[in-house]
Amino acid sequence: MFQKMMTGALIAGISAGLLAAVLHFAFIQNYILLGEQYETGELVHFAAPEAAPAAPEGADHSHAEAASEAHDHGAHEHGDGDVSPFQRNALTVGFTVLLYVAYGIMLTVGFAIAAQFGKRITATEGALWGLAGFAAFQLAPGMGLAPELPGSAAADLAARQVWWWSTVVATGLGIAAMAYGRSVITTLAGAALIAAPHVVGAPLLDGFYGYAPTEVGAIFSSRVLGVGLAVWVALGWLAGRQWARGEGGGAAA
Repeated sequence: MFQKMMTGALIAGISAGLLAAVLHFAFIQNYILLGEQYETGELVHFAAPEAAPAAPEGADHSHAEAASEAHDHGAHEHGDGDVSPFQRNALTVGFTVLLYVAYGIMLTVGFAIAAQFGKRITATEGALWGLAGFAAFQLAPGMGLAPELPGSAAADLAARQVWWWSTVVATGLGIAAMAYGRSVITTLAGAALIAAPHVVGAPLLDGFYGYAPTEVGAIFSSRVLGVGLAVWVALGWLAGRQWARGEGGGAAA
């Protein structure tokens, strides 16, 4: 049984990770590269194109994305200028696949726990779990800490990580309580858990500034969340389908 669970999680995670990589290159990558041009000074906001200074020689930079991560939100790390586009893209694909394999394992473990309480998991049910995963890992944290372009100003990293993980856990538990609770009190407790991190508030700077135009950051954030939604639903559907096959000997809803 354990082997079937892990096999299903791997299949779902790898498939979703490859889908995420394709969507990343199609909708997100260009905006990361554009943000890096602003970060290095190759492009300057509000400056005329002919007046934009050249990029500093040998400039190094790194940035983080969070579904994802994350975030997204997830995270991107770039080395120096010696890294070729092929290496960079290969690392992006590898990291994305590993990330969604981990998410697939988490979903499958959740299915196993739910099954112990008599819940039947199908592909449709799995898609709903994927939607809940998106809400917990990307949407709710993104309401306080939006996906950031390279060079964006941000609060202390440790404080952001604590708030991000607290939000993920509280949102996940809150959704579970509301979805599977059997009383009004449980539902209210779930809603309170979901709201709690936002009542406390994410760690933010006193002022906002950055190199890239706000329009670029807005498009980037919206696309990260849009891709995350699509991939999480696909991951949940695939994981639920694999689970139903293992439970029903090949029959999946």
